[in-house]
Amino acid sequence: MIKREIYMAKIRPFIDKELVKVMTGIRRGGKSVMLDLIKEELSVRGVKPEQMISYNFEKLGLEHLKTALALHADVLEKAAAVNGKVYLFFDEIQEVKDWEKCINSLRIDLDCDIYITGSNAKLLSTELTTYLGGRYVEFVIYPFSFGEYLQVYTRQNPEANTAQAFQSYLTGGGMPYLYNLNFEQEPCRQYLTDLFSSVVLKDIVKRHNVRDVDLLERIIAYVVANIGNTFSASSIAKFLKNEKRTVSNETVLNYISYCVDAFLFYQVKREDLQGKQILSTNEKYYMADHGIRQAVYGGNMRDINLILENIVYMELLRRGYSVTVGRNSEKEVDFVCEKQGDRLYIQVAYLLASEETADREFGAFKNIPDNYPKYVLSMDEFSMGRNGIKHMNIRDFLLSDNWN
Repeated sequence: MIKREIYMAKIRPFIDKELVKVMTGIRRGGKSVMLDLIKEELSVRGVKPEQMISYNFEKLGLEHLKTALALHADVLEKAAAVNGKVYLFFDEIQEVKDWEKCINSLRIDLDCDIYITGSNAKLLSTELTTYLGGRYVEFVIYPFSFGEYLQVYTRQNPEANTAQAFQSYLTGGGMPYLYNLNFEQEPCRQYLTDLFSSVVLKDIVKRHNVRDVDLLERIIAYVVANIGNTFSASSIAKFLKNEKRTVSNETVLNYISYCVDAFLFYQVKREDLQGKQILSTNEKYYMADHGIRQAVYGGNMRDINLILENIVYMELLRRGYSVTVGRNSEKEVDFVCEKQGDRLYIQVAYLLASEETADREFGAFKNIPDNYPKYVLSMDEFSMGRNGIKHMNIRDFLLSDNWN
């Protein structure tokens, strides 16, 4: 079990604090493992196994506990048999009706430390705000970074170098369970295809009572095919009209928002770097895991520029940056990244194969007068930095601890 220290370092200060710890993220992205890692940490601190009470609501045997009252009564019964503080773990809590009332009551009724996971952003954020306002802290758990992938991939393939591991990562993605499949191409493809179907059916169709599943699947296919490209709801509606499906812009936006809530997609807004304002049209979308894209759509190597963007974007999120796409006069900056007052500008390309390509990528930063770090990232092995703009190999960038 990989330690996932990037998350444990954030969670550790809140252990044994009264705040409810909430872990969200795409289904099968590693949230359950985080609960196990927290239990390991508690054991090291001297917490006894009987003090830890766990529920995984994807198990059929817990159907009778999927209401707030039933779950509350069961927890109280188990806690009564424990001497001292109890540690409560609820995996995929959104499966429990009115779960937020149960969690809030347990927080009041017991001397406890509560950890919950869920696969729907809006459900958790809205209900937690209503019942726990200010008394919870959220951690988004993402699929493996390339650094994490490298650890587990080379554990099974000790002869592989960093470049070979990255080649595998480009098509396989970072869903943690791939390690159990020995990173074999066909089993991994089947697993990711089934995972995609599970996210669509359980976290989108069922959660939002979507009736026109065919329309939803067509919209998802369009977004998946256009990852990293700017487009609008009207452009999707126009595309679907050509396929004899009439749909309103509002329906398109609703369906995409359901996918964002399920952590399948992430929306990136555009920012006018001159006027310092967020633009309201033509956002970009990236996938939580680019391996899912390869499994259900294919073409990751054909669309290598966009996949590299996707990988860099997700790494920025893991490291706590808020990210926009920058419009700089007539040029576009792939990522404008901010965290605690610091800023980065990033351009991503596959290869700087010609002087024209290099001029375009480095030229995106022209007329940005500040002194924050500016990076051009590509798969080139040699640095071509110029005019104070840094150039790095993407693998090196992903594995670097310090970007400033």
